[in-house]
Amino acid sequence: MSNINRQITLASRPVGYPKVSDFKLVESPIPTPKAGEILVRAIYLSLDPYQRGRMSDAPSYARPVQIGEVMTGEIVGKVMVSQHPEFKEGDIVAGLLGWQEYAVSDGTGVRKIDPTLAPISTALGVLGMPGMTAYFGLLDLGKPQPGETVVVSGAAGAVGSIVGQIAKIKGCRVVGIAGGERKVNYLLKELGFDAAFDYKTVQNYGQKLKELCPAGIDVYFDNVGGSITDAVFPLINIKARVVICGQISQYNLEKPELGPRCLRYLIMKRARVEGFLIFDYASRYKEALQQLAEWVKTGKLMYHEDIAEGIENAPEAFIGMLKGRNIGKQLVKISEP
Repeated sequence: MSNINRQITLASRPVGYPKVSDFKLVESPIPTPKAGEILVRAIYLSLDPYQRGRMSDAPSYARPVQIGEVMTGEIVGKVMVSQHPEFKEGDIVAGLLGWQEYAVSDGTGVRKIDPTLAPISTALGVLGMPGMTAYFGLLDLGKPQPGETVVVSGAAGAVGSIVGQIAKIKGCRVVGIAGGERKVNYLLKELGFDAAFDYKTVQNYGQKLKELCPAGIDVYFDNVGGSITDAVFPLINIKARVVICGQISQYNLEKPELGPRCLRYLIMKRARVEGFLIFDYASRYKEALQQLAEWVKTGKLMYHEDIAEGIENAPEAFIGMLKGRNIGKQLVKISEP
């Protein structure tokens, strides 16, 4: 084992889309765990849209990453040294240990992963935060009923692709919105969505949604925001539920967009809009993971991973994810299992 720990730190706060120069690859000695701590070697790193918000110092629900600090992110890794009574050497674990090859933890927020259930990378995707986000956001807030129409933006992403499949499991008609023909084909041919369209080639979102949702929209799961979401509101049904999970179209704007004022539709249709954070459901994670694992095992829930190689390529992969280049979950493979 080398004595060098390579890390990706925040070099500067981005203006607009992040650039590779906003990150810095640094080297430091591998840390030594003290009593009550573990040393974890990262195997996979999760790249997620929320990390863009952590690069900004604007007020938010979580503390921003400071300049020179290791970028925040969840990893799956192997315990190399344990001074902690609840972990042993060789355990596979997941936790928010950052963009680095090795990390020391006191075990807070670190969970053990059973490598016999599924590939360990799924602990960062379908059997991790994205899967649980889809599960609780759709089922607890969206409350889909059989026969209802569910529209998902960002439908080919890590969360959206799972949302659509759960909606199908629950007997709904599912319409996906994604960027690019490859993604639309993925939704229709591999995930079983009833309809989908490419927002990059469609000129009139409202007209296209009306065509694909002739009975209106009962549940809208929003990962994107912006003009796509503006086009949904005129089509919502009475008692519709709009779930706000992400606003990725807004994360890299240099100036805020001005959009239509859509709140009147909530009055007309007696509808509800609600945002959420997955951490609100921490006490119920086990419930979600058990159900998601069962659906994966029985083939009801499919998943796709885009995997970059090497910690040094994390910034480029992250920027690509923000620009929609990936299908499903974007990961970086840091080391061999």
